[in-house]
This record gives sequence, structure tokens and C-alpha cells, in this order.
Amino acid sequence: MEIYKKQSLAEVFKVYFDQRMIRILLLGAISGFPWVIIGSSLSLWLKEDGLSRSTIGWAGLIFGVYAFNYLWAPLVDRVKIPWLTNKVGHRRGWIITMQTLILVCLIFWSLINPSANLSLVISIGLIIAIASATQDITVDALRIEQIGENEGKSMQAGAAMSVVGWWTGYKLGGVVALNSAEFFQQAGFENYWQITFLVLGILIIGCNIGLMFVKETQPIDRTENQKKTDRMIEDKFGSSNIFTKIFAWITGTVTGPVISFFKKNGFNIAIAILGFVFLFKIGEAFLGRMSVIFYKEIGFTKSDIALYSKGLGWVSTVIFTLLGGLFAIRSGVIKAMFVSGILMASTNLLFSLLAWSGKSELLFAIAVIFDDMAAAFATVAFVAFISMLVDRTYTATQYALLASIGTAGRTTLAASSGALVDWLNGDWGIFFIITAVMVIPSLIFLFMIKDKLKLND
Repeated sequence: MEIYKKQSLAEVFKVYFDQRMIRILLLGAISGFPWVIIGSSLSLWLKEDGLSRSTIGWAGLIFGVYAFNYLWAPLVDRVKIPWLTNKVGHRRGWIITMQTLILVCLIFWSLINPSANLSLVISIGLIIAIASATQDITVDALRIEQIGENEGKSMQAGAAMSVVGWWTGYKLGGVVALNSAEFFQQAGFENYWQITFLVLGILIIGCNIGLMFVKETQPIDRTENQKKTDRMIEDKFGSSNIFTKIFAWITGTVTGPVISFFKKNGFNIAIAILGFVFLFKIGEAFLGRMSVIFYKEIGFTKSDIALYSKGLGWVSTVIFTLLGGLFAIRSGVIKAMFVSGILMASTNLLFSLLAWSGKSELLFAIAVIFDDMAAAFATVAFVAFISMLVDRTYTATQYALLASIGTAGRTTLAASSGALVDWLNGDWGIFFIITAVMVIPSLIFLFMIKDKLKLND
């Protein structure tokens, strides 16, 4: 378990003024924005087109690709994008390619009626999710590589800035999406969501322009270490030819990151880490998947949701994310995980109170602020935790593996959130209580392994 020397708050806060933090902020925004498209925007588009809660919930299965992006993460670590890699760098070349694919999908969505072409809408949403999940692999790798391997304090500050960026992309992107849809709807356009997707496409272009300000270093050490692994595997065959080279490259690409992770932590602790990562944010995901539907059903308009959940939520998230980063730096990432887990469980209960009291803008604002506080603390601690576990030789793959396992619990299981609400006959209060209880098993898991973890700090 890590040991920290206490510093004054002013000394700790200085780390946020490192110019690398601005780049990390931008990378976080690029990563968070696609969730607006396939999250709240798609959900409300389907809701306002007359589809059921269960259908909307099951449509969220497209998020499941985030749980499996580690399967192709080794290719992202090693395969170069023709022309772009030489022009803008390995990581940035992948990001631009995926952003372009998302932009094309938005153009297709702008031409479709969901009630008549639901399967096509979901299929395009799946392509967006795959592109976004692939983008996340290299965004996270590029973020981690902005910080030195043993700069634990900067890594935790970077995690905080990444989360601020993610929520900036998600929340402010949501403000643009919801207000645009409201504007075009009131202006009399029947296809107001389709027009909104074109507006979101303009933001995608802006993200690509901003990406050019993020520096990418030449990965000499990473490339050499990967080649060493290939040669070690090839030597096992006792000969060198085109077939052994290809097999060694494929084997080293796929198994090297996994072997490295288990070798560093030991088999039992590695399995325990994966178990904790899977369980930690399930309750938050159940709440998040159905939150916009809940707001709509109890009487809030798209403008209300944009103001409170997106606008006010963004401000509170930024503030509490930065505070969460300071807390993690001063108290340690393990303690931050415990505190944030307890906060997540507690704040979910505020939504039960809102459900039972009926529409209340004051209670809505309070619930959003406290929920965002808990989510900010939890996300900072979680991102810092898994960032400090990775081997720089396989940055993209190991981070993707850990992040996707965390996403697996949040996406695959949370797809049943709408069905759970229906099974409860629309009792939102009980639903939110259940989401609060979901965090407890992960905290028990973390308590069991906390003294045996090996973190880069």
C-alpha cells in the first residue's frame, strides 16, 4: 500500500497548473463527448418517438462494446494508421480516424426516422460506440504517457483533470444537444433531433482541431520493449523465419500485456483487482442509464434537464473533481476509493426522495449536486487507481483491460435497468435504493486486497 508525505494544500494545488494538465483536460473532453450521443441524446430521441423504457434500456447494450475494447487494444498499441501516424503521431492518428467515423455516423442518423428504422438506428449507434470505445483506448494511453511513470502526485492530478475533461465533454455536450433539440422543436421542425445530430457533428470537428495541441512523444522505450517480447517468443522456436516472426508478433501483442499484469501483481491479487474493478460502479451505471427517463417522467422538460443535470451538474462536477484529486493526493488513492464508494451509495438515496416527493426543482438541484460530487470523487479515484497499475510497455492494452472490465459491470448489467423499473411497476424510489446497495460488495472486495496492492507512485 502506498505511503504519502503530507503537504500543505497550496503545495498540492500547484500540480494543477502544470501545462500537461490542459492537454489532459482536452483529451478527457474528447473521450466524454460521444457518450452524449449514444447516451442521453439517443435515449430521449427514442423516448420522444414513442418507444418504451425497456426498449430504451436494452438499446443501451451498445455500451457493452466498452467492456470488450481490450480485445482489440493490443492492435491499437501496435498497428499504425497509414499516412496519419507519420503526420500526427501514433495515438493521435487513431483518435482522428475514430472521430471521423463518428462524424459520418451522425450524418447518417440525421437522415433516419427511428420508429421506422429502429434496427438501423441502433446499428449506427453501435458503430459510434465501437469508434468511441476504440478512441478511448488511445486517449487513455496518450493521457497516461503525458505523465512520468513514477510521478504519482501528477498522475492523480492528471486523473482529476481527465475526469473534469470527460464530464466537460459529456455535460456541456449534453447542454448543446438538449438545448438544440428544444430550439428546433419549438421552431416547428419535426426532425429536430436529426438536425441536432448535425450540430453535434460540428463539435466533433472542433475536437479534432483541439487535438493538434496535444503533444505526442516518440515511444522509443515502448517499441523496444515490445520487440524484446517478440524476440523472446521467437527464440522459443529455435529458428527465425516469416512464420515464427508473425506468430511471435501476434502472441506478444495479445498475451504480453496480460502476462505483465499478472506477473507484477501475482495471480490471486490480480484476480481480486479485476473483481473489484468490475463491481465498483455498477450502481452508478444503473442510476445513470435511467436518470434522464426518470427526470422526463416526473415532469421536467429538456430545458430543465439541460439546466440542472447538465449545466449545474457540470459546474458541481468540475469543482468536486478537483477537490477529489486533492483528497486523493493528500490521503491516498485507496482511502479515496472507500470514501467515494460510500458517497455514491448515500447520494443515490436522494433520488428516492425526489421520486417520492414529486417534481421539485430545489430537490432536483440538490440531488444533482450531491450525485455529481460522489461521481466525481469516485471517478477520480478509480482513474488514478488503474492508471497507477499499468505497465508503460503496454499502456493502452492494460488500461483498456482494466477500464473495460469496469465498464462491463456498468454496461452489460445496467442494460436491464429499464426492465428493473418496469418490474418494480415504475417505483423509482425502490429502484434508487437498489442502486445504492449495489456498491457495497466492491468495497468489501477492496478491503480484502488493500494492503497487498502494488501501485506506481
